[in-house]
Amino acid sequence: MIEEKAWKINGFLALIMMFVLTVLGVFSFLNLSIVSVVAGCVIFIIVTVCLSGFHIVSPNEAKVLTFFGKYMGSIREPGFWMTVPLSQNKKVSLKVRNFNSEKLKVNDIEGNPVEIAAVVVLKVVDSAKAVYDVDNYEHFVEIQSETALRHIASRYPYDHFEEEGCSLRGNAEEIAGEIAGELQARLAIAGVEVIEARLTHLAYATEIASAMLQRQQANAILAARQKIVEGAVSMAQMAIERLEKDGTIELDDERRMAMINNLLVAIVSDRSAQPVINTGTIY
Repeated sequence: MIEEKAWKINGFLALIMMFVLTVLGVFSFLNLSIVSVVAGCVIFIIVTVCLSGFHIVSPNEAKVLTFFGKYMGSIREPGFWMTVPLSQNKKVSLKVRNFNSEKLKVNDIEGNPVEIAAVVVLKVVDSAKAVYDVDNYEHFVEIQSETALRHIASRYPYDHFEEEGCSLRGNAEEIAGEIAGELQARLAIAGVEVIEARLTHLAYATEIASAMLQRQQANAILAARQKIVEGAVSMAQMAIERLEKDGTIELDDERRMAMINNLLVAIVSDRSAQPVINTGTIY
């Protein structure tokens, strides 16, 4: 189905025409001839039937018209209109709306259970598709949104501890773009346009949350230690080079190794180093 414009005329102009026809019908009844009475009855039947063709359309709303099983078109322009009499109409909202998905438990690509939820901003752009191509477009949007969210979440890991590749937590913008793209492909059949999709909730499932938190903490500590060791080696190397360059002292290999060891221990240690002052020997 493709949305088409329905035939319509201004409702106030049509009311004036109905009033004129009603007056003609009354005058027809005043004449006692059989022809006049029959004409009056025909006029009143026409006026009564035409009254069923009046519709009020609000802003950002569409009326989808069906005449005895045939699609007659849609009315998008707000106002008071008269269209095909005896036609059924169904109201479709064209406003931008939000759909908040429930918190879904999904296994990521590594098999870890995660909880995920998203908000989808969408609107109807084709009222005919929304009414005729799907049974209930609002329920259709709900089911397809959750399906797309599950599909995308199962294609990526929750997090990359090696800081390589795409993950649900580290690449939220890219994941949201993929969700919006897949949703648009799924909802096009219902005449719905996806404006935006964003993750609103992302966490490990309760049963593994504590274990994954310990893993994250361990990786953070390991990364911090690597930075500290790199800095400590650089500082020890700079100290040795500076002392030898200034000619302040001369260090043999044994003293150089001892000094490097002391510097590394002082810098890398978790606690503040306690200096030991050597005041000399008894002899």
